[in-house]
Amino acid sequence: MTLNFTKTPHRVVLVTGPSGAGRSSAIKVLEDLGFETIDNLPIRWVTPLLAGQKLTRPLALCLDTRNRDFSPQALLDLLDQLEAHDPELLYLDCARFVLQRRYSETRRRHPMAPQEAAIVGIDRECDLLSPIRDRADTLIDTSELSVHGLRERLEARFAAHGKMPLAVTLTSFSYKRGLPQGADIVHDCRFLKNPYWDESLRALNGRDPAVGAHISEDSSFAEFFEKLMETTLFLLPAYQKEGKAHLCIAIGCTGGQHRSVFVTEKLAQALADHNWQVSIRHRELDRRHSPDSKSATGL
Repeated sequence: MTLNFTKTPHRVVLVTGPSGAGRSSAIKVLEDLGFETIDNLPIRWVTPLLAGQKLTRPLALCLDTRNRDFSPQALLDLLDQLEAHDPELLYLDCARFVLQRRYSETRRRHPMAPQEAAIVGIDRECDLLSPIRDRADTLIDTSELSVHGLRERLEARFAAHGKMPLAVTLTSFSYKRGLPQGADIVHDCRFLKNPYWDESLRALNGRDPAVGAHISEDSSFAEFFEKLMETTLFLLPAYQKEGKAHLCIAIGCTGGQHRSVFVTEKLAQALADHNWQVSIRHRELDRRHSPDSKSATGL
């Protein structure tokens, strides 16, 4: 099939991924970013849509297994057919056990297993989508992302294309709960003096000045932070030159409450002073203060 599309300056983003991974949330964010959006569009309607009136703004289309004409091959063929529009494939991914938990919390039936356990549909859908996942231009794992975290990732990738600086996210975390999903760089600060062993500081966190003073007294801290800044300021321009839109730096300690939080806050302020766009996430603190810690993702 030959399509006579005129090359368009506007972006065409095709959004897909397993049910529960955040497709609907992503579409809403893209709409906020100025995209014309259509959710749950049959694949057969995409070609007539783009062959008609010229685009006046970027377009985001959600294509997924809810439609009876959906198949991995049909979507891959569509990407080839839309070559003149230079389409981008955005894939929202998520760990299967997290998808199972989200379905358990919402008590919804899975579209690919309406009469069976949700995990059956999750496995079917993830296996079905595997070839599409491999073709993705942008893959975002939402396993540990809140709606706000997803928004940050999408804004970094899709807002004002070509004009946005490298967006940096600093995440503090506890090694007890494992590494954060999607971290590009991980720093371990468990060697620093631990405020946990001071009873007057135990209930506080790394944002408190007393905790910061305690950690700063460590004879290794000044040199560590100097080298951390030096390395980070060397790497950020290199990643930006390479075309990376978002970089996640994770800083961990034992409990994710004192040392990692303090270092994250201090590094964020130092990078902001050097005019880098920085956002902060304290994974364990956010989890503890969430209104529903069992469903902190919100996707």
